[in-house]
Amino acid sequence: MALAMQTKCYAVNKYPNRKDAYARMRKTLDELHKQIFAAKKFLGDSLKLVVLPEYFMTGFPMRESLKEWRSKCVIKGDDDLFSVIGEIAKSTDVFISGNYYESDDHFSHLYFQSSFIVDDSGNKVLNYRRLNSVYTPTPHDVLDKYVEVYGYESLFPVADTSIGRLACIASEEILYPEVARCLMMRGAEVICHSSSEIGSPRPTKKVISKQARAIENICYVVSANSAGIADVPILENSTDGGSQIVHYEGHVLAETYPGESIVANGYLSIASLRNYRAIPGMRNYRSRQRFELYGPSYSETSYYPPNTCIEEKEVNKKMFAEALMLSTERLNS
Repeated sequence: MALAMQTKCYAVNKYPNRKDAYARMRKTLDELHKQIFAAKKFLGDSLKLVVLPEYFMTGFPMRESLKEWRSKCVIKGDDDLFSVIGEIAKSTDVFISGNYYESDDHFSHLYFQSSFIVDDSGNKVLNYRRLNSVYTPTPHDVLDKYVEVYGYESLFPVADTSIGRLACIASEEILYPEVARCLMMRGAEVICHSSSEIGSPRPTKKVISKQARAIENICYVVSANSAGIADVPILENSTDGGSQIVHYEGHVLAETYPGESIVANGYLSIASLRNYRAIPGMRNYRSRQRFELYGPSYSETSYYPPNTCIEEKEVNKKMFAEALMLSTERLNS
């Protein structure tokens, strides 16, 4: 069983320094421990995967500059907070996936928005860095050096685990079919989607995309939305509700209303998925892909420029806005 756990995000924007922000982040984890423990008791021992919302520990930067946000709440991938998450996972016997802001000594002038998976032994088995963003740096912004340091395959990690082959997609990236496709090509069977998105009774772009990505790649999508974001000027429940589990044929197995909730839970049959993928025919979209047709279109075309943040100077939102404008002009030329 998987659970898209819809929890309220307590933003750290109001805190004046790292000490106070970090304390709020730790308090969030203490509260989550109780919530995951209770979910396990209520749903039963079959619960093995818990996906948490996007930036569940911090919220997102608003008026803060990149430097201010980095100094306030950006952590390393081996921060002590992951020991706490590991203990939660181990004590409740579940895999936990979530999303955070991460620093990297190789790119000390930047930070990345990253998604993670911690297994039921408490070990981090996957760390994925968001590749498409507006005002947050991504590996694409330092692409040449990033590939030199970590290798190309690091861009699309998939963890082969006891509960299936797991991967992560962050928030808005569900709108980009290439990301899910590259993960599928590396074996992904379950996409853990940490999101903080509009809650609406009408089908939103992200909701439609979740179903599309599941169908295209014959994979499950476990998508956790926030139950509102507290302590920010934006009305709290603007991003609330609609956490989902999507079947590999595209139908929604479970979905929740607004508010903190464990209603978005459901059983995933990895054996059935693998059997479905193994049958040739019209419905096996994976086996009918002809990637050679598309490769040149991608390799010979560049709209959004890579390596825009390669120089070790202070990065600001204006730089991203200029890159976005350049991309728009190239697309429209």
